[in-house]
Amino acid sequence: MDVRILGGLSVRENGVSITPTAAAPRQLLALLTASADQVVPVTVLTEELWPSGAPRGARAELQAHIAELRNLIAAALRGAAPAEPRPGWSDRRSADAILVSQPGGYRLDTGGGVNDVWQFERAAGAGYRAMEAGDLSRAALRLGEALALWRGEPYAGVAAGPRLRREIERLETSRLSVLDQWVEAQLGLGRHAELVSELTGLVARYRTNEPLHAHLMVALLRCGQHDEALIVYERLRVALKSESGMEPSARLRRLQRSVLAVRDSAGRPAYAPRIPVQYSPVPYVPAQYAPERYGPARPRLVPAGSVG
Repeated sequence: MDVRILGGLSVRENGVSITPTAAAPRQLLALLTASADQVVPVTVLTEELWPSGAPRGARAELQAHIAELRNLIAAALRGAAPAEPRPGWSDRRSADAILVSQPGGYRLDTGGGVNDVWQFERAAGAGYRAMEAGDLSRAALRLGEALALWRGEPYAGVAAGPRLRREIERLETSRLSVLDQWVEAQLGLGRHAELVSELTGLVARYRTNEPLHAHLMVALLRCGQHDEALIVYERLRVALKSESGMEPSARLRRLQRSVLAVRDSAGRPAYAPRIPVQYSPVPYVPAQYAPERYGPARPRLVPAGSVG
């Protein structure tokens, strides 16, 4: 069984789709894939389908949805059976053996098929280990492979209850963590100029994500675009203030001061845009944000407003 979650739910048994179109069985299958090859208790399934409380007859309705999923699996197995059984084919794989009834719950047996979440987690783990070992090229490669598995929002098109919402949040958090490390590796390899456009789009999407804003500020700083980096900081500050009443973290404030110090020491070009008065130069550059951490800066003159 092949399970794809990272960009819409798609479940196939031997190449045949078993993803239902009806909302409730689709949601049930989604929750079973979130814990593939593990028993999901009936209480968890009912909580997902009826978060406000299971109605009378909920158990019978749940069993009807299970029966519908098994019918889809059985139809897929009949359609997938080869005229001449190929090596490894087993006619003993049945719908009941795939969607298994166990004491107190159900288990979706994937039979060792492809699962894009597992692929993502393996590639991400390899990337993290490469980062820890200081192998930035391998880290960028493996973390990039993990990110490439994402086709869109996880479980897109599925009506998510409390359990699936938590799983979606977990996956999104993992994705952002991998993205953060991938950008860190790319910056370490000196690819700051190539990152500016992509990071600009990412900070527009994640308006209060501090790591992504910090990466964009560093990339702009290394490209010699000091004023643009300061504008990125100001947009983050306004977004944080609006959404949570908080100020940027100490790390971001130190980075802002670093940009101001570098800009002040480099001198401002005559065509640079006017910077708000709250940006007063501070002659202090924290070691962790000094340009040498990211390699020699390569100033590049870009007309004002060319980077959004």
